Amino acid sequence: MSDEILPEKELLDFMVANAIYPMCSKKGKVYLRCPKKGLLTEERSNDIIRQLNINTADECEELRGKIKRMVAERKSTRPIKEWVKEERPREMLVQLGAENLPLAKLLAIILRTGKDGMSAEELARTLLNRFGSLRGIDSAPISEISKIDGIGLAKAVQIKAAFELGKRLFKEKAETKKKLNKPDDVIGYVSEFYAPYLRDKQKEVFSVILLDIKNKPIGNVEISKGSVNATVVDPKEIVKAASLKSASSVILVHNHPSGESTPSSEDIELTSRIAYACDLLGVNVLDHIIIGKNADDFYSFATEGLI
Repeated sequence: MSDEILPEKELLDFMVANAIYPMCSKKGKVYLRCPKKGLLTEERSNDIIRQLNINTADECEELRGKIKRMVAERKSTRPIKEWVKEERPREMLVQLGAENLPLAKLLAIILRTGKDGMSAEELARTLLNRFGSLRGIDSAPISEISKIDGIGLAKAVQIKAAFELGKRLFKEKAETKKKLNKPDDVIGYVSEFYAPYLRDKQKEVFSVILLDIKNKPIGNVEISKGSVNATVVDPKEIVKAASLKSASSVILVHNHPSGESTPSSEDIELTSRIAYACDLLGVNVLDHIIIGKNADDFYSFATEGLI
């Protein structure tokens, strides 16, 4: 940028494009804060301050607010690659760490691109507003996500893949557990291995954890899928799964789509029948965990004295 005198609009456009803000020191000296090193010399900064006639802290604040609003408007209509570097999600992640980025910026990195008149970050906000939370997005089918203007099938698949990676990270953690000796151990395992998949299922899913003689998990088998309020479970299938893996004990796991983790009379009766069938084979039923809706919604038959 040359030292020539420019119209106020061009000066403001230059400041907005580069996120340059007027500041005032405690001693009353007005200066410009510019994130791009080497873009402004002290002489050029003073020229801009003089041309815009900025003399006081109040004038700095007023102009700063105006520039911030214009930056926000610019971001909503320009692609992220044209934002100032310090505002771009990927650059922010590298500089600040993923854990310090807001949800919209993390989702923008996954989406990669926006659509005409909307950046990837604005599209991410639309997605969050539509489904209310990450959990809401995760539980929504691909067909529903892809209906959002600007998302489409490809981006919906990218989003689902990202959520699945997170779930598998939890499963890896669960699989490092050496023994499940106490109800707390069992709930911890179930919360990592099963809960991310079953909390928001619209149908009941019944699974069994197979354990060796030292109570170490050696397998996970899905026994059946049912309706919104029931699932048909044949105890012989559980006995067969335990026999094939030479399991010494088993833990039963299923979800309640209603979100209520308290067992029904049918759950209690089924557990008794399974325990009886397994006992004939010399296999112990250590616990039966029902998964509810929220993070702490687990019902342990062992803890409640039902096994």
